[in-house]
Amino acid sequence: MDDVTVAATERLKLMSRGRYHLQRTLDRTRSNAAGGLELEVFDTYTGVARGVATLSGGETFLASLSLALGLVDVVQSYAGGIHLETIFVDEGFGTLDPESLDFAIRALIDLQKSGQLVGIISHVPELKERIDARLEVQPTDRGSVAGFKLS
Repeated sequence: MDDVTVAATERLKLMSRGRYHLQRTLDRTRSNAAGGLELEVFDTYTGVARGVATLSGGETFLASLSLALGLVDVVQSYAGGIHLETIFVDEGFGTLDPESLDFAIRALIDLQKSGQLVGIISHVPELKERIDARLEVQPTDRGSVAGFKLS
């Protein structure tokens, strides 16, 4: 888990413009809770570590995306030749301010450039402008209609 935290932090530092660093904590707030990845975020603006629950919706999305991508990095490095070829990101983009959205999209485009297929499930209109190839689903009175759009 320490390796996942380190890999996720590298990604989060890029997406948060260096502001946030993830770190594990041994402080268990509930002694009867099942063990997990106890995390806090170090905020370089304040110089203080705080609970991840204090992050805004957009910041939480970036931290979650960073953890997912960090996990992929660690699995691939440990698996000796196994390459995870596809990642799907479902929603969360609507919680991002324009600058954070730009950093998140850049991170996903970098994944695509490295040979991974990146699928984004979202209703955010700004993504339509930034994603060249899309599968769009439109509701109709007779069910949904899907079609590919290339920009």
